[in-house]
Amino acid sequence: MSMIRDLRAVVRPSRVSLRKEGGTYDATRSPATSSAVVDCAVYRDGRRIETETPLTPHEAVRLARRDGGFVWIGLHEPTEAEFSGIASEFGLHPLAVEDAVQAHQRPKLERYDDSLFTVFKTIHYVEHDQLDANSEVVETGEVMCFTGRDFFITVRHGGQGSLRALRHRLQDDPELLAKGPSAVLHAIADHVVDGYIAVADAVQDDIDEVETEVFSPGRKGSPRGSDAGRIYQLKREVLEFKRAVSPLLRPMQLLSERPMRLVDPDIQKYFRDVADHLARVQEQVLGFDELLNSILQANLAQASVAQNEDMRKITSWAAIIAVPTMVCGVYGMNFDHMPELHWRYGYPVIMGITVAICLGIHRTLKRNGWL
Repeated sequence: MSMIRDLRAVVRPSRVSLRKEGGTYDATRSPATSSAVVDCAVYRDGRRIETETPLTPHEAVRLARRDGGFVWIGLHEPTEAEFSGIASEFGLHPLAVEDAVQAHQRPKLERYDDSLFTVFKTIHYVEHDQLDANSEVVETGEVMCFTGRDFFITVRHGGQGSLRALRHRLQDDPELLAKGPSAVLHAIADHVVDGYIAVADAVQDDIDEVETEVFSPGRKGSPRGSDAGRIYQLKREVLEFKRAVSPLLRPMQLLSERPMRLVDPDIQKYFRDVADHLARVQEQVLGFDELLNSILQANLAQASVAQNEDMRKITSWAAIIAVPTMVCGVYGMNFDHMPELHWRYGYPVIMGITVAICLGIHRTLKRNGWL
């Protein structure tokens, strides 16, 4: 269907700021102000209803229920007081409201009465010039979605994962928006999972870089243990990535397989595509973890081999030095009857024998790979 064909074209990340002025709500907001409403609009037949002044959530609800359509309210890190009025207006379940305000939730899908509550973890790749033991690789945020018959509410936490550009792209496709709140839910799910794919590709590059450096032959100048620190830091970041991806797989499968009254059948089938992409990302993340384990073990094995080589070299030189030490110890005992002490060629002969023995030991050890 043409209305679905370009679903994936509407998901692209962008930034948004927020502001409240004179009791009305604007699409932008300064972090210094108290308003949590990013945007508030009513959509009828897939088109945004334009008003002379920005709508408050209460006005949007009345307009949507009077003229039909649905209201989409976007919030950024609302307080309990800011969200309580909206929650009462739409009859949102207190448990879901508590989760949305407090954040730090696992990805999940829950049904409360006549609404669906969905939690997504957003992932942002942190650019860095050089990966080290303190580099932050991924940054996480959260998007909570309340989906109802005539409303859609998003609650975003964290500095990343803005939905402003996504909203604009959906508004450019009224045939898709006419499918209602479930079309918005799909677009956000697709947007989040596409972000996972991009981050997975970037993390793959970091892992390839570390793997290449660990197995580079004859690498000089790298402090011992620095690779282990970088690998361990990557493992921590991959674990954070895994916590965002793995729990979301089951909710996407439910949205794609189980008929739901609040999800349009034409939209539901496209959740399968999202679930497939998510499964691919999960396989990548699990592969990252296993690969990093192997790289870390190889790095530790290399460190052990290097330490053994150092010990062999120290032992070899100790064996060589033991010969002149022994000779010096013998001739330092001050015995009265030592023929070599009064022999004219005693000193050069003893020194020659000592040097010859040391050279023989050195040659033998070097031939055996100890030096």
